[in-house]
Amino acid sequence: MSDAIEDIEIRLLLEALHQRYHYDFRSYARASIKRRLRQAREELGFANFSSMQERLLYDASLLPRLLRYLTVQVSEMFRDPSYFRAIREKVVPHLRTYPSLKLWIAGCSAGEELYSFVILFREEGLEERTLFYATDINPDALDRAESGIYSLDRIKSFTENHRMSGGKSSLSDYYSSAYGNAIFDKSLRKRVVFSDHSLVTDAVFGEMNLISCRNVLIYFDRDLQDRALGLFRDSLARQGFLGLGAKESLRFSCHAEGFGEFVREEKLYQRREP
Repeated sequence: MSDAIEDIEIRLLLEALHQRYHYDFRSYARASIKRRLRQAREELGFANFSSMQERLLYDASLLPRLLRYLTVQVSEMFRDPSYFRAIREKVVPHLRTYPSLKLWIAGCSAGEELYSFVILFREEGLEERTLFYATDINPDALDRAESGIYSLDRIKSFTENHRMSGGKSSLSDYYSSAYGNAIFDKSLRKRVVFSDHSLVTDAVFGEMNLISCRNVLIYFDRDLQDRALGLFRDSLARQGFLGLGAKESLRFSCHAEGFGEFVREEKLYQRREP
């Protein structure tokens, strides 16, 4: 198959996905989306993207299987510990001045970053005044996040990350072990709202004091990055904070003037008023 024909097939498949199910990957970085779709085509057993498109249009059961390839589900608790240490030491003192708080983890995947924030806020005495919003476009990922169950073989790295982030307790205080899994305590979810939300098509998500969206924008093209950053700015309360991934930046965005650098090396920004 020629690259030109494959590109046409991919374009039509993404259009079908948008029209039929309202998941919009049309503006994702093309090299990344092509790589993931090729993997899906091979592992799901389709001869070409046209046959995948036909099946997708008439069989909704294919959708969650395809979304597993198109959405990134790789994370850790307290991933990049210095990021969480900066939030603990630099951002939390500002947040303490508010009687109530809202925190949005955009693209929460299977929930590792969500539980990191809830534990950090519990350790800092802010959990009871905070509502945590965990959103993703993948319903399977949201289900896994809500279950709070992770393989025990991942706990060693989670525990070390927590320690390096300045943790004030033992991570083992927050989970129990059973059948090779770590099951995080349901009390960590009592102030969490899980919701389907797309940065591509959905609107402002309320007045947030802190938004953390890491390693999502790198998969968007420039226009879609600008849309998401504008959404974040409009969703932040006055002087609210935004955290991005290590390889992400506001530098070339049309919304760059809407933010000031707060902790440059950790990609933490603060909303700047006009």
